[in-house]
Amino acid sequence: MALAKQYDPGAIEPEMQAFWQRERVYDFALDDTTRAPVYAIDTPPPTVSGHLHLGHVYSYSHTDFLARFRRMRGDNVYYPMGFDDNGLPTERLVEKRYGVTAPQIGRAAFIAKCLEVSEEAEQDYQALWRRLGLSIDYCYTYRTIDDNARRTSQWSFLDLHRKGLVYRQDAPAIWCPECQTAIAQAELSDLERETTFYTLAFRFADGETLPIATTRPELLPACVAVFVHPNDPRYANRTGQMVTTPLGDEVPLLADAKADPAKGTGAVMCCTFGDTTDIEWWREYSLPLRIILGRDGRLTEAAGAYAGLTASAARARIIADLDARGLLLAREPMTQTVRVHERCDTPVEYIVTPQWFVRALDFKAELIAAGERIAWHPEHMGARYREWVENLKWDWNISRQRYFGVPIPVWYCDACGEALVADEAQLPVDPTTTEPPRACACGGGAFTPEPDVMDTWATSSMSPQIIGRMLDDPALYARVFPFTLRPQAHEIIRTWAFYTILKSLHHFGALPWRDVAISGWGLAGEGEAKISKSRGGSPVAAKISKSRGGGPIAPAEAMTRFSADAARYWAASTGPGKDSVISEEKMRNGLKLATKLWNVARFSERFIADDAGSHGAHLALTPTDRWLLSRAERLIQRVTELMEGYEWAAAKAEVEAFFWRDLADNYLEMAKARLYDADDPGHAGAVHTLTSVLLAVLKMFAPFLPHVAEAIYQGIFAASHGGGSIHRARWPVADDTLIDEQAEAAGEALVALATAARRYKSERGIALGAELARIQIATDDAALAETLRAAETDIRSVTRARKVEFAATLDPALEAAPADGAVGVAIER
Repeated sequence: MALAKQYDPGAIEPEMQAFWQRERVYDFALDDTTRAPVYAIDTPPPTVSGHLHLGHVYSYSHTDFLARFRRMRGDNVYYPMGFDDNGLPTERLVEKRYGVTAPQIGRAAFIAKCLEVSEEAEQDYQALWRRLGLSIDYCYTYRTIDDNARRTSQWSFLDLHRKGLVYRQDAPAIWCPECQTAIAQAELSDLERETTFYTLAFRFADGETLPIATTRPELLPACVAVFVHPNDPRYANRTGQMVTTPLGDEVPLLADAKADPAKGTGAVMCCTFGDTTDIEWWREYSLPLRIILGRDGRLTEAAGAYAGLTASAARARIIADLDARGLLLAREPMTQTVRVHERCDTPVEYIVTPQWFVRALDFKAELIAAGERIAWHPEHMGARYREWVENLKWDWNISRQRYFGVPIPVWYCDACGEALVADEAQLPVDPTTTEPPRACACGGGAFTPEPDVMDTWATSSMSPQIIGRMLDDPALYARVFPFTLRPQAHEIIRTWAFYTILKSLHHFGALPWRDVAISGWGLAGEGEAKISKSRGGSPVAAKISKSRGGGPIAPAEAMTRFSADAARYWAASTGPGKDSVISEEKMRNGLKLATKLWNVARFSERFIADDAGSHGAHLALTPTDRWLLSRAERLIQRVTELMEGYEWAAAKAEVEAFFWRDLADNYLEMAKARLYDADDPGHAGAVHTLTSVLLAVLKMFAPFLPHVAEAIYQGIFAASHGGGSIHRARWPVADDTLIDEQAEAAGEALVALATAARRYKSERGIALGAELARIQIATDDAALAETLRAAETDIRSVTRARKVEFAATLDPALEAAPADGAVGVAIER
């Protein structure tokens, strides 16, 4: 199949995608008789919460680079794709699209709409992945809400329950008033905002005023104590006394080292609850519990006159009342960092509700040790995981007071309150629509189903078991678990990576995978993302997200304008763990590279057929040939080493630099005369060198630019290499016998000669293809001079000089053409 005159990615890329699908190029071989090493990828399922953006193109391309490389290295690659379609993000998408909530239309109708929206979004996602050229085996596609995922997630709950690793209790929980659900510590972010520091008048029994500063006067009805530092001299004789709050409640003044004497007046009120310190004091000092915040974010009846108000409205009302009574001593603006729910940026509250928790705090040492046994790429991301574990303060809350998720498989006996869990044979089960499997041990037969669903991470943390089909296909699971690779973003180390490691240790006592490869974010440029300044980040660039606008250019538009390979080229320009600003310039450069590769291949096509049956060892190779072959072998060694180490950006850069400088700009121009002249003694050597090096370069580009690499391979190489796809062809293997340092030195001298001649012509306004009368070369290195003499044909070819001379010194009558390296050059026009 001859290559077309012009490279047209709009036509070629869909054609190659159809070829891959038709030939089943990416199928995992479950019954692989060759017993090739399995390279199993625990692919991150994108959350169904809107349209995919270039940040997804960026990170998912990184995984694909690795999958394609490992496949060409001979591994049996297991590369599935999933969709994270259960949980709050999908609910939010439904609420936004239809303007309805579950309480308005009923739980069953709301879940039906969630399923409808998620199925529609998943079709769009899959179409984008195919357009991008991800080498996914779609036979193993999964959803985190399908029967397999729900069954696996509920099996996890049952197993944890059997082992005493999950428990339910009424306890302070992190609560999002906007989403009206409990959340986990890992779902918190920091948000910087402007607020007011109010100083309020508390009073001792003797009438002396105790000023206390707070940003949350609305919590005054929940104040149960006042704390000061034990070494604060201002309160040395006051600890243990009772103080009266501005609302008239009497509370004790206690001393604890967590009170900061440098903050405000050094005295701080303890309310149930304003933050985690309040919770610690409440537990440690057995303080009373005053629940004044409800699940809807409004104050409860316990707040007295302020019941029914939102927190912000209560704050304003209380401040107005205290000011009128002379109990507001001061107010001053301040900048404050608050903890918010990462999904909606709502400041969280801490309220007491019954929740299910997975034990984590008792296993910190084991979790840290597990992280040390995993290979993190880049390595410093392992420290981020360790830091998270070390600073963990809560067991993992897996209950969510939502609707679209995996149900917690539990019923509660109405007689004794005991929790009855489902039988494994019932899974997947919805306790709100299914009866329990047996009567309670107390004899009770009436039950109340658990209405909560599990945190989406409780399901996603079982992704190796879901992807590997542990319960449905034990033979497959035995082949792929533990997985080889977990690719993921750095911001979910504290969630997805941590929870998966925790679950794997709890269930199996094993690591879930060997390697973790971290991708950074695709960043929108200045002014192109809504969240930059509002989240306290840099105004230069900000992370893009599906729910916040999707970035400056949509993936489909980018691939239409520049091509899928060009978008992948941009993604390959930054290494693991690093963020990258979306760059149309880099995409243009990617298209330019693909076009140049096509043109080089098209030029070479006419000669490659002549190489059939040639063997380099029996050919007359010029110094130019030996230089390129030696450089190519070093390139293969270097790129292979980089890809093995997950350094895809450096690998791509090495191949690209070699292609432009060594192959396209210099070797082709040097060897062109020999290539065109079939009677030249060096013709066969040039053809062989070009063929072998172009094929090696094409294979090394294949993980990054799969479409153009495949099209060229099919056009000029496949027939002579047994057919098939380049992505099933063997990765180049370096041949140390071809490494020739003397030839490399000569090659660099030849490049210097060519550069000097081009510069000479450019500075004088002479066309680069114009002939020169004479070029004179001087060097005091006799061996180099002899080698260059053997390359005289190539020197004439690249410089267009009719005559090439070698001399001890340059003729002063000629015009000097400064050259880098060990040669001097003079030219006669």
